[in-house]
Amino acid sequence: MKKRLLVALVIAIALSLSTTGLVLAGGGAMPSAEGKAVYDYITKTSPYQKWALFPGKDKLYKGQHPHGALLTTYVNDVALKGINNRVGILADDAIIIKENYMPDKTLGAVTVMYRVKGYDPDAGDWFWAKYKADGSIAKEGKVAGCIGCHTAAIGNDWVFTGPVK
Repeated sequence: MKKRLLVALVIAIALSLSTTGLVLAGGGAMPSAEGKAVYDYITKTSPYQKWALFPGKDKLYKGQHPHGALLTTYVNDVALKGINNRVGILADDAIIIKENYMPDKTLGAVTVMYRVKGYDPDAGDWFWAKYKADGSIAKEGKVAGCIGCHTAAIGNDWVFTGPVK
């Protein structure tokens, strides 16, 4: 009888977690496509600085406009798996985060690409965000400047940092 009760309790907990949207391996429910929700996710729920670096990139590699003079790029597990497997198009919930540094190595901004199913099919379903060094939102959403520039990398799933296929 105790074994059945324990099994029932485990099943109830599992169902509760799945209905609340928690993703055990992903560090919590994925955020909505909104600047504050994404920032809270990448700084509190699943701190991006604990994620893997973009494959083939070290910290503070040479950057170019409009990003910083020096860059550090992090990827969540979803993006990392896709990049390593050269899937061509990263899966929904993939997140790529770029720390944008000034020449003196001070942080200038943090930029984010976050794939959200159905968010913006014309721009690869990427949600774009730019946060100032203090965490305030500089840009978010369907950012024309981001989309316009990254269109040049559409054959690599809108990603410039390295190959995804």
